[in-house]
Amino acid sequence: MNQFGPNFEFQVLMNKSIIALFLFVFLSAEAQKTVSGTFSPAEDYSWIIAYRLKPGTQVYVADAAIKKGQFSMKFPENAVSGTYRMVYAVPQEEFYFDILYNGKEDISLSFNAQKGVSFADSEENKIFSDYFKQINEVKKKIISFYSEGNNDVSFFNALVDKQTAIQKIFSSRAKGLQVYDFIVANTPYTPSDFESIIDYVANGKASYFDYLDFKNPALQASGFLTDKIANYVFTALPLFEMTPLETEMAMQRNVSEVNDKLNGVSDSYKLHIFYTLWAQAAVSGFNDLSDNIYSDYLRSLAIVTNNQEIINEIDVHNRLRIGAVAPDIIWKKDKKSKSLHKLSAADNYILVFWSSTCGHCLKELPLLHENLKAYGNVKVIAVGLEDDNISWKTESAKLENFEHAISLGKWESDYAQLYAINQTPSYFLLNKSKEIIAKPEDQLAVIELLKSKE
Repeated sequence: MNQFGPNFEFQVLMNKSIIALFLFVFLSAEAQKTVSGTFSPAEDYSWIIAYRLKPGTQVYVADAAIKKGQFSMKFPENAVSGTYRMVYAVPQEEFYFDILYNGKEDISLSFNAQKGVSFADSEENKIFSDYFKQINEVKKKIISFYSEGNNDVSFFNALVDKQTAIQKIFSSRAKGLQVYDFIVANTPYTPSDFESIIDYVANGKASYFDYLDFKNPALQASGFLTDKIANYVFTALPLFEMTPLETEMAMQRNVSEVNDKLNGVSDSYKLHIFYTLWAQAAVSGFNDLSDNIYSDYLRSLAIVTNNQEIINEIDVHNRLRIGAVAPDIIWKKDKKSKSLHKLSAADNYILVFWSSTCGHCLKELPLLHENLKAYGNVKVIAVGLEDDNISWKTESAKLENFEHAISLGKWESDYAQLYAINQTPSYFLLNKSKEIIAKPEDQLAVIELLKSKE
């Protein structure tokens, strides 16, 4: 006979279930951590989005409103430890900061438009922030020592000793934390004795990659590794004065060295590295360097990884970049074929892509038409992106001083695709050789550029 009564076993099972449920809820609450903080000036910010960084990419995790300069964001229970990108404005690739998330601690931070981000809570991020602040300060002092022509050996040795101490202290503090990998990977060159600036720079470059593990997944899933590589390519240059061509050739040699260091790294991550380098070279106007990166490394990696999108993007950039000859445009006038490349007798040419159904175009183009009467040495080719020619005929007739071409199919039309047009009106300013020299935002910018050339 059960001395505890007939329902005892059921009650025990029910109690165990309640305890299990309680533990599950408790542990889940413990696992779900919060990232919160303040933004200033408060009125400038309204939303923040968190992305988890993965090697060569990122995935959405959470978002939160910024109200009166404050936000609080719950990370999902299954959010893994790693580097997370906090985006607070657009374009996303410009307005962000990164945090380390370990799933064990809440993160409290403050962001200021002038001072950047600082952390009130989170051992990981406080160590990360403090380390890089201190190590960069002493490195700047060493550079200043050389640039000022200082020859005080004892002062130099004191700076080197301080750099060594900072590295040792933070490496010890970071043991067992995610930030440890970053601190070790960032170990700076430390000369054993006083040396000339020539030797310091040469030895620093030779040892730059000594502590970098390119296969480390934590480093790959962050902006740290790409930043270190880009810094090497674009700044680890000879101290003597060089021509622009010599500078780009030196950068190309740096890219080749980076490629050697990436031996054994996955093709997908190599693609990410070389695309990052290509983009920085392209934005900086290093056309020879960007072409070298594309032809020698990036194109083959894009093909291997089946990433046609990158190839298409670079093809568009190359044919429309500043200095490139504008792709030809052909149209008919009075039943005769005309061509952009065959036009002559103008100092500048303006390409404007518009549409007769675009309200902005119908306001801007007449103004441009009127303002250009003062510039007899300028020829305008207006390309209408249209679904049909009905309204185009009416509106283009009002702009009698322009050459008019029509491209049927609107956004999918041949010339919209050739010139990568995604808004109307869009402008290109060309010189007499039909080379692209500017991409003005509107007709006012077109006129300002023409005035500056007088």
